[in-house]
Amino acid sequence: MAKVITRDEQKLENTWDLTTIFESDEAFDKEYEKLESHLGDEEQFKGKIDSVEALAEALETERELGDRLGRLFVYAHLKHDQDTSNDTYSALESRARSLAVKFNSAWSFLTPEILKLDEDTLKTFIQDDRLKEFKFDLEILNNERPHILSDKEEKLLAQAGEVMSTPTSVYGMFNNADLEFEPAVDSEGNVHELTQGTYIDLLKSPDRTLRKSAYENLYSKYGAFKNTLSQTLSGVVNTHVFSANVRGYESSRHQAMQNNHIPQSVYDQLIDTVNDNLHLMHRYMELRKKVLKLDKLKMYDIYTPLIEDVDFEVTYDEAKDWLKKGLSPMGDDYLSILKEGLDNRWVDIYENKGKRSGAYSSGTYGTNPFILMNWQDNVDNLFTLAHEFGHSVHSYYSRKNQTSNQAGYSIFLAEVASTFNEALLADYMYENLDDTKKKLYLLNQQLEGFRGTVFRQTMFAEFEHEIHRLKEEGVPLTASKLDEVYGGLNKKYYGDAVDYDEFIEVEWARIPHFYMNYYVYQYSTGYAAAATLSKQVLDGGEEVRDRYINEFLKKGSSNYPIEILKNAGVDMTTREPIDHAMRVFESQLDEFERLLEEAE
Repeated sequence: MAKVITRDEQKLENTWDLTTIFESDEAFDKEYEKLESHLGDEEQFKGKIDSVEALAEALETERELGDRLGRLFVYAHLKHDQDTSNDTYSALESRARSLAVKFNSAWSFLTPEILKLDEDTLKTFIQDDRLKEFKFDLEILNNERPHILSDKEEKLLAQAGEVMSTPTSVYGMFNNADLEFEPAVDSEGNVHELTQGTYIDLLKSPDRTLRKSAYENLYSKYGAFKNTLSQTLSGVVNTHVFSANVRGYESSRHQAMQNNHIPQSVYDQLIDTVNDNLHLMHRYMELRKKVLKLDKLKMYDIYTPLIEDVDFEVTYDEAKDWLKKGLSPMGDDYLSILKEGLDNRWVDIYENKGKRSGAYSSGTYGTNPFILMNWQDNVDNLFTLAHEFGHSVHSYYSRKNQTSNQAGYSIFLAEVASTFNEALLADYMYENLDDTKKKLYLLNQQLEGFRGTVFRQTMFAEFEHEIHRLKEEGVPLTASKLDEVYGGLNKKYYGDAVDYDEFIEVEWARIPHFYMNYYVYQYSTGYAAAATLSKQVLDGGEEVRDRYINEFLKKGSSNYPIEILKNAGVDMTTREPIDHAMRVFESQLDEFERLLEEAE
């Protein structure tokens, strides 16, 4: 195993260039002090939002301060993440967070203050050119009036926020800090550390004894605490139901989706369409059972690669070449942004001691995007890089074409651009690989990605909706009830090819997304939208490509998410995108089976 280097040993060209935000830590400190001195600027607006001029000045002041605060925060969190063991940058990030809390608290008066204006007055204000950059935001705010409570009630709910977050905090502390598992043991008696981080890697092992040991040790531990964990999950569902009731929403799902401006029909349609296509998931499980040559396919066999012993090393330099070629259908302008990022140190490439694990895209208004990687020379990391550049180029376009208050984008849209990039790259690689085993490896990766993102996340979404529905009907969410609901869904989704056991019934206890209030369905819808849009771009040429860039990548949050996608060419209020994604999955299954026959 290669030695993990320290941060000081990283070559400069392999790290991100944070001097593009602040030239030095001293420059950060100076800006921090200047910005901190503006705490109190908000006082001039309190009780005085009674004219277009006053409203415009308040919004512009808040926006300008927010932009500056964003740059401080991004610099601090990136410095921290490049070496989390560095106390200097841990303190820097803590200071930035603290300042953000102070500003958020200081300016929290603004929304209630605006809503003190009657609806007709605010509608009149919105039409004024002096507020044109805030028009859409104010329209959204005006539409939320029915669910905004009195000042006293809003203050009371805000004060209750910490109490209401207790179930999530307890679960997070238990799951991440306190829970420890017995080590897994392989077929030769060797012991392997079992943690949240190592679990999936152990399930990918070709050693079935090791997989079984990891699976049973993990879920038996969750099972030992499932009565307690049923109460933390029930507690967080209670907070969702309570919030929806007091704000006058028809259900907790209505509130969650209304806050993101997504019709509830999108949720139901996703579940219905995926359910109509579960035969494809069942077919994939039968194929997995056949390829692995198992009499009984168990849940601990689900992650095991179907294609082994493939020499498919990809260095970072090779990955850059793959990316440029794979994303070439996006045209010169898109590629110029990609090349700028690759050549001008947007990416912090290699692992070092203390560096945050995983990968992400970051940045803020007024900075270029930044990508954190922990590069390993394999295909998975190539696709991760494509994924993160999807986020980064999306952010780049949005920040260049929108004001800062509309340069961000909702979670419903976030995974579209990233998954879109992966789809283009996969299409190019498949067409240009001449090794059958590598093609099979790539197809296996795509099939697994679909299983995990569309089928599995939709199953999660169905479970999440069911437990909220039960709670709203007054049914207690006991451990046995949660086992019953989750176990039944697991059998429905995976089909008769899988031989089930009692361990999988308690998987609900290890999924943190169930504490995030109707979040997971957006993984599935984002994947389906990306599959449709990438196919359109590959088939449609420049006009379709430009529509995707202009109507999606450049739009930020300047319109409702559903409308942005519709204008880009995909209507998520219909079932067609999900159906199209299912046809893609089916064609990949067909091709995988065809290549397997050729290889035999």
